[in-house]
This record gives sequence, structure tokens and C-alpha cells, in this order.
Amino acid sequence: MKTITLESPIKRGEHVLTEIALLSPTGTGWLRGTKIFDLAQMDVAALTTVLPRITDPALTEIEIRNALSAPDLFQLGAAVSAFLLPKSAQAEDAQIE
Repeated sequence: MKTITLESPIKRGEHVLTEIALLSPTGTGWLRGTKIFDLAQMDVAALTTVLPRITDPALTEIEIRNALSAPDLFQLGAAVSAFLLPKSAQAEDAQIE
């Protein structure tokens, strides 16, 4: 699980979302209706399909399209792309940081 702190919080009723947790996806069911290549490129349509399935609290498609800022979408997209990497590449990436 990875937690992303939003630069532009999202108002949801009386609550304000300041952090979104990305659940580590298991299996490939979360990829339904998307292409891995599109997710690796952080394609907005692919992210809009996948993010509601792996975020906590679950973002809605409307929130992703209308309330999520571009920098926050980029942060979430980068994290989703990182989930697609093999564990060996993730370990190398962590060492670079």
C-alpha cells in the first residue's frame, strides 16, 4: 500500500480528502478494461477506470475527472505505474531514491 498526500484536497460532502491510499493490487482483475501499456503511460482514461478499484477511500470517476488536480493525478499515475514493475525493478528504483 502506498499513501499519496494530495496537493489539492478533494471535498466530499462534509469531509475533505487529504490523503489517498493505493492498495497493492493482487492478480490482474484490477486491470479489467484497460491496457497495461496505457497505465504505464499514465493515460487518463485508463487511470480513471483503475483508480476507483484500488484507492482508499475509493475515488469516483467524477472525482477523478472533475476534482483531482493534474499534479495529484500525476502522483497517483506514477504510483500505479510503479505497481506494474517487477519486484526487482522496484527494489532498484528504491535504491536510487
